[in-house]
Amino acid sequence: MATPPPSGIYVPVPTFFVGKKAANYDPVAAPVDIDTQVAHSLYLARAGIKGLVILGSTGEAIHLTNKERFEVLSGVRQALEKEGVKDYPIIAGTATQNIEETVGQLKEAKEAGAQYGLCLVPGYFAGASTQEGVIRWFTAVADQSPIPIMIYHYPGVSNNVKVVPSTFVTLAKHPNIVGCKLSHGDVSYHAQIASSPSIDHSSFATFSGLGQQLLPVVTIGAVGAIDGCAGFFPKTVVRLYELSVKNQPTDDEVRKRRLLQYKVSSMEEVIVKFGTVGIKEAISRLRGFGDRDGTRLPLHGGIPGDDAEWAKWKEVVDAMEEEENSI
Repeated sequence: MATPPPSGIYVPVPTFFVGKKAANYDPVAAPVDIDTQVAHSLYLARAGIKGLVILGSTGEAIHLTNKERFEVLSGVRQALEKEGVKDYPIIAGTATQNIEETVGQLKEAKEAGAQYGLCLVPGYFAGASTQEGVIRWFTAVADQSPIPIMIYHYPGVSNNVKVVPSTFVTLAKHPNIVGCKLSHGDVSYHAQIASSPSIDHSSFATFSGLGQQLLPVVTIGAVGAIDGCAGFFPKTVVRLYELSVKNQPTDDEVRKRRLLQYKVSSMEEVIVKFGTVGIKEAISRLRGFGDRDGTRLPLHGGIPGDDAEWAKWKEVVDAMEEEENSI
């Protein structure tokens, strides 16, 4: 039986592309920028982030070729090893619908150094999808994958396909399916999965994909979060997690974790509003990694409104920056 990723905070990292001033810049499809990818990954590892999700939704996985996928994964793994960050958890995302292609990407991910795969629920035929079909799809992938996989449930990018808790109960029994990322706001579903007595939670870990609900979902069994905000405020989100998992917090710790959750939730609204574009904007402005508008088509430009829009978030950003600098 495979083991799940360790509990804690993971970052779904963006994929960085070379800037407009680079000699090899291409406005249609700028090449991947491995140096910046590595620098950001090392920054997160040193800030206490438990592991990385590479090539997820934030990583624009659907905009990359398989060759680029391998370059990004292997580049990060090699750099981590070279810097002495041994066996650091890397979860490789897949967003393909074809079983054979998904398995192929997972095989290449293992070769590149990833220990786990995060497979997006297929949603092209949403109107005709059934729970049995989802079960059979994930079973077929898990049967053939050389690395343990996790179920990535993100209805917002899967044509609103909904995977019900009973389906997770069934899939959690597979020896090569070790967890899930739930990127939706249905806390009841989180509870019915993370607290289910029908799931062996030592071999199936439930992660939230939303840092804005970290404190509440940890209390019902979630083992952490795979959170975009942690890509630019890593120490703050890690601190919130550390306080959230305390079983007997002091009164001061209760107050502190509530305040931290408020601040994190407020910051997450940037991601709710602007998605991957907002994450890249924040990472560039606040931490200096990559271009603010460094996405691939059809994503284009930074956040609408540019400096004027960013200025609206100053109070929220400043409150988070104060926390980050105090840790």
